[in-house]
Amino acid sequence: MMIAAFEGWNDAGSAASSAVAALARAWRAREVRALDPEPYHDFQVNRPVSSRDADGRRTLEWPQTTVSIALSPVLGRSVVLAQGTEPSMRWRSYCNELLDAAEELRVGTVVTVGALLADAPHTRPIPVQTSSDDPQVQALLGIEGSDYEGPTGIVGVLGHLAAERGMHTLSVWAAVPHYVAQPPSPKATLALLAGLEEVLGEPVPTGDLAEDADAWQRGVDELAAEDPEIAEYVQQLEEAKDTADLPEASGEAIAREFERYLRRRGRDNG
Repeated sequence: MMIAAFEGWNDAGSAASSAVAALARAWRAREVRALDPEPYHDFQVNRPVSSRDADGRRTLEWPQTTVSIALSPVLGRSVVLAQGTEPSMRWRSYCNELLDAAEELRVGTVVTVGALLADAPHTRPIPVQTSSDDPQVQALLGIEGSDYEGPTGIVGVLGHLAAERGMHTLSVWAAVPHYVAQPPSPKATLALLAGLEEVLGEPVPTGDLAEDADAWQRGVDELAAEDPEIAEYVQQLEEAKDTADLPEASGEAIAREFERYLRRRGRDNG
């Protein structure tokens, strides 16, 4: 399985790239390939960063896409992680280079991770949608296809080209409150990791993200309290969200939460 996320248009609040980066750190992923940025990036859009190393020598850090491998601690299977910045050009070549690497590593399933700005209140659970146009994946995970039509980002192109190669594909997306779009967005990152946990079928480490998410929400609460118009808008979003979520108090939703609890309890006791 390959899990891929990219900074840029598909990454509201940096939630998606942060989720894959958190997984790479927790599972001690080992880099196996880096794509040359020269063919894919407009450096006037994504500029290299100048800095000094520990010896005082000046270095340049270029926009980079890496492919790494991690070993999941419970099931012991190899998980390939692709991380980078959405390229400026030659998207098909870029995705094909990534997919060539995936095939060399015997990847059969590509999971793309994204985050979008939405009319979601920060005081409620961040909505996460897992979808796939692959009938086998739909049947296995009990999910549906996406009905989205319109402009797409690099994750949409990567998933499409992966499916053309006969790989299984699915996507996991979080809805980030649009009025607090600036990164980081730890609550959305935490929600995406929970979504990936469902896909992987084993607990995903979250580190300090729960505490960071609580601190983030308190900070947004304080900002909203200082502006009556924002406070009123948040209340409207809360009412709309609560009304829409009434059917979610179902046996299926409760069962999903209980299954997640059992997996975490098994990890903690292991």
